[in-house]
Amino acid sequence: MTYSISELRVPSWETSKSTFIHNMGLPVHGWYRFPAGFSAEWVESIIQNRRELLDGLGLLDPFAGVGTAVLAAEQAGVRAYGVEAQPLIARIAQTKLLWHTDGKQFFEVAQAILKEAQACQGPIPTYPTLIQRCYTEEAIRDLHNLRWAWEDVNRHDPVSELAWLAIVSILRTCSHAGTAPWQYVLPRKVKIKTPPPYKAFQLQVQRMLSDMAIWQTLGTRHDGVVLQGDARSCVGVSDRSIGLVITSPPYTNNYDYADATRLEMTFFGEVKGWGDLHEKARRWLVRSCSQHVSIDQETLSPLLEHLLDVSFYGELADVCEKLARERLSHGGKKDYHLMVAAYFLDMKNVWQSLRRVCADKSEVWFVVGDSAPYGIYVPVDKWLGELALLAGFKSYKFDKLRDRNVKWKNRKHRVPLHEGILWVQG
Repeated sequence: MTYSISELRVPSWETSKSTFIHNMGLPVHGWYRFPAGFSAEWVESIIQNRRELLDGLGLLDPFAGVGTAVLAAEQAGVRAYGVEAQPLIARIAQTKLLWHTDGKQFFEVAQAILKEAQACQGPIPTYPTLIQRCYTEEAIRDLHNLRWAWEDVNRHDPVSELAWLAIVSILRTCSHAGTAPWQYVLPRKVKIKTPPPYKAFQLQVQRMLSDMAIWQTLGTRHDGVVLQGDARSCVGVSDRSIGLVITSPPYTNNYDYADATRLEMTFFGEVKGWGDLHEKARRWLVRSCSQHVSIDQETLSPLLEHLLDVSFYGELADVCEKLARERLSHGGKKDYHLMVAAYFLDMKNVWQSLRRVCADKSEVWFVVGDSAPYGIYVPVDKWLGELALLAGFKSYKFDKLRDRNVKWKNRKHRVPLHEGILWVQG
């Protein structure tokens, strides 16, 4: 039987506030701000309405982000798996799943870190320019001492990971540099007031302890798993084990998910500069930004050759050719033509991977949005639906939830866009 979104009585995009910002007020979910996501309450509402699909099967989010869907499934009493390719984001999600850890032990370790940091009199190493531009000397000193104290007590156990996340979570809070809506750092945009690191650390630990106690008191399920891996293969997820997929894949809007965590990775010494991000993070991601394909030195013909069997090949090739011509009239000359081809090749592999892990009567819910790089329209929802059929799924339907790009101020183009649910049945 085929349903529409409204017939399933799933709260609408507006009433459920189905954006990640709504999660910041929820226990555990709000431990780290990651705006590329959706509301945990919205996920729970889908689970409640589709429980018959989960009889003996699990839920999967192949683009898990910071674990929203997996955590929501735990609250709903459902076995869940997440796959996340961005290493720092995957670690954050894995650490949030440690909410069932003994709170007393976490508190004791956090106090030991704070005490050792406050007593530290050692020299402060020179941090990369990005860190120097984002913090005062005093903030760098205190954050470094917290990092050093954590490294000293780190036992690679759950309480150590929770303490690590407490430090990660305050890095943007304690920076006087502004942060764009998609987590990019804007060192030239200065905040009026920021909390001192030691105080911010204490407050973050208190919040985490409170949230842990709430979920532990509720008896929330705690067997969710987030794997650091690739959605194009879903290694670690068994064949035919999934009854419901809820996710939001990267949009073809040139957002660099590697650059989104450059501040955190630079602070912890995981990258030394912008170039390191490709080897440490970007190379594992679905190719949804022009920087990725440019660094990989992709060319269009080989990419399109792998897409000859898709039903929209002619349309895709035409879009890519238009983008290749259009880029020559723009200063940045961004490789959007390569990005679009690489993106749909990667998503073709994602759908094949999902077909392997999904049971016959499964459903896939994708939060997706279309795009128009250089003003050339890309019907992302339609083409993703066609890729699902090619992989062996039975049908797809798209329900628009909201309009995008309709406020033209500061926009690069005036092509109206939308966002909604691509609903695929197995």
